[in-house]
Amino acid sequence: MGRCGAPLRLALEGNIAVGKSTFLKLLGATFPRWHLVTEPVAQWRKVPAPGTAQVPGGSANLLQLMYQEPARWSFTFQTFSCLSRLKAALEPPGGAGGTPRTPQPVRVFERSVFSDRYVFAKHLFEAGHLQPLEWAVYQEWHDFLLAHLGPRAAPHAFLYLRATPQTCLERLRRRARSEESGIQLGYLRQLHGQHELWLVARATEIGFAAARRAPVLLLDAEQDFEHNTARQGQLMAQVEAFVTSLSARPPPSATPSRPPWHRTRGGVRMKTPRRGDTVLRRGTQSWGEGHGPEDKGHDPEERGHGPEERDTVLGRGDTILRRGTRS
Repeated sequence: MGRCGAPLRLALEGNIAVGKSTFLKLLGATFPRWHLVTEPVAQWRKVPAPGTAQVPGGSANLLQLMYQEPARWSFTFQTFSCLSRLKAALEPPGGAGGTPRTPQPVRVFERSVFSDRYVFAKHLFEAGHLQPLEWAVYQEWHDFLLAHLGPRAAPHAFLYLRATPQTCLERLRRRARSEESGIQLGYLRQLHGQHELWLVARATEIGFAAARRAPVLLLDAEQDFEHNTARQGQLMAQVEAFVTSLSARPPPSATPSRPPWHRTRGGVRMKTPRRGDTVLRRGTQSWGEGHGPEDKGHDPEERGHGPEERDTVLGRGDTILRRGTRS
């Protein structure tokens, strides 16, 4: 269980065709009380959009459009895919596995809003399919939504199902999903690299403290486990031990780190003064370091700032005098 009896949230991450759907079925058979949420591929294949040239039948296969014309449809697809993931994470669990009085102890989601951004959208931007302006807009609303909804939606930990790109390509060919017929090994290698940077090297710049520090269980999926009961038992034992260790400690906060300048409600701006700076408050005497009224009780290092920094709310007309500068 997570904090206050809420379910522990896990995200199952991995490359295309690594075996996530098969792994979810195995989790369901092994842990029948867990609530499992599959990737909403069916929604992406049938997006209601009547009256447009691309959708003569009243709905569009957005996944297919993205693969066919990535430069045209990548931003639209990533926006819709992230929205569908967020809605799934916020939707209360139901079904036979739990009720409001007896909730499931664990919820497992096939991928997350973090892989949506830091694997797929990031790759599309680096490949030139997302324009710089589109990438900036995507990040802006992603930051905003996670700042407000992250505590309810962000995973407490990640399960990384890992196999080589070549193995993923072989499995992709076997499942023969029509939209994926044009996927080549190079694309899978690029996605594999993004996963490795994020979940293994932990080198991807993540703007959310909880996601940066969230534990990761690395699961070797190179060997086929679908029909190998011995390997299934090994993988499930790893997951069970991992969840047990997570249940013994409180999950981290999902509050995003704040950049030095950012917008807040009412147009107020936040600035991070450093030790020795002086804040000139409009209409008052100057005052030095300390917390503004909105910052009481916050740990500055929780937001990614150094131990010598504090957040102060600035109103219009306020000024920071930087130590060693004139203004």
